[in-house]
Amino acid sequence: MVIEYMGIKEINGPLIVLDGVKNPSFEETVVIRLENGEERTGRIVKIEGERAVIQVFEGTHGVSLSNTRTRLTGHPVEMPLSSELLGRIFDGAGRPADGLGEIFPEKRRDINGTPINPVSRVYPRNFISTGISSIDCLMTLIRGQKLPIFSGSGMRHNELAAQIVRQAKIADKEAEFAIVFAAMGVKNDVADYFRRSFEESGVLSRVAMFLNFSNDPIIERILTPRCALTAAEYLAFDRGMHILVIMTDMTSYAEALREFSSSKGEIPGRKGYPGYLYSDLASLYERAGMIKGSGGSVTQIPILTMPNDDITHPVPDLTGYITEGQIVLDRTLDNSGIYPPVSVLPSLSRLMKDGIGEGFTRADHADVANQLFACCARVQEARSLASVIGEEELSPNDKKLLEFGRMFDSRFINQGYDESRSIDQTLDLGWELLSALPREELDRIDDKTLEGHYKPADEAPADE
Repeated sequence: MVIEYMGIKEINGPLIVLDGVKNPSFEETVVIRLENGEERTGRIVKIEGERAVIQVFEGTHGVSLSNTRTRLTGHPVEMPLSSELLGRIFDGAGRPADGLGEIFPEKRRDINGTPINPVSRVYPRNFISTGISSIDCLMTLIRGQKLPIFSGSGMRHNELAAQIVRQAKIADKEAEFAIVFAAMGVKNDVADYFRRSFEESGVLSRVAMFLNFSNDPIIERILTPRCALTAAEYLAFDRGMHILVIMTDMTSYAEALREFSSSKGEIPGRKGYPGYLYSDLASLYERAGMIKGSGGSVTQIPILTMPNDDITHPVPDLTGYITEGQIVLDRTLDNSGIYPPVSVLPSLSRLMKDGIGEGFTRADHADVANQLFACCARVQEARSLASVIGEEELSPNDKKLLEFGRMFDSRFINQGYDESRSIDQTLDLGWELLSALPREELDRIDDKTLEGHYKPADEAPADE
């Protein structure tokens, strides 16, 4: 027997309060029908005896205390899943938004996911190529890893996200590889840019897009990454595919969570975010990985903008604790026209050491990466010294370091928006730049490796 509850007790922002509810369950889906026949969905987010607080996904505009009939469905928010997900565009709540009709579901799954038993996890090892030299060489993305991009407002992280979607690939030619792309709180022009970029490059057929617009109900934004990750888990662990999940912008998600928490009257934490922001972000990020017995994997690249470029802001700060490294974009590089403006020294990938080298990328990869990092640190010191005493007073080696720094930014970090470099091209370019320095400066590479790759400045190819 289905029970319908007439009217509601209270309305507060996106929340409604229902009294006299029999046996409600936390996270249970409800259907709210208005007098005009319109139906809206929601979920129970708080239970106090027979009082249930319901979060309405489509918002509460047009809802009054007496014009509703509410029905509990007996199950949590679920998403229909099938192999038809790829090549489709969905809204933030996982509903088709491309005019191609509904998905014929093979399965339905709770969008909150199922925790992975840590004992069942497989350690990430294989390399995912993005075609971007700074990422592939210095902060390598490993299959099953979660590697966020820390950006700032107005910087070119959208272009970088689109380029990664277009260019990303794995070394295993026989394995199936696909992208799940989730955009939260984006403007219409940004969403059109992503859609057009994927269509024109021909990669849309292997992409499942979830788009939540800035003018959509803010509560829907909380569902978007969960729907995207549910789709990714199905494709990876049921279909055996390798899935790269790109989520932008996690700061918009956190701000929606803050607004929702405030509506519930919860005690705010740092900068008004709820005290459970860490565990909430972890519930998303920890859905990346590989499982024993499954041939697939879920890799995550969450993108977040740092308010006022503050890396200590709660969202990037907590994200850094949960994830395995970060890629930091630099506003100074961005302002100087360098794309992608990746700042090398604060960026790292904690798992790259086990996914590069012989059998994965190339035997000299680790040596090149370590030496480039060391040289970048010395360039920073030389620039600091030059700002005090002037570049003319620097030693010959420091002047060569400054020249190396300029070449590194303009040739290694900087690359075209449509330019995809293989790992061999990237490492060869790294050696070409290192060969511009005196051999004694290359103290992170053994003599045997140097003999095979190092070419003194007078023998190295001329600067393009």
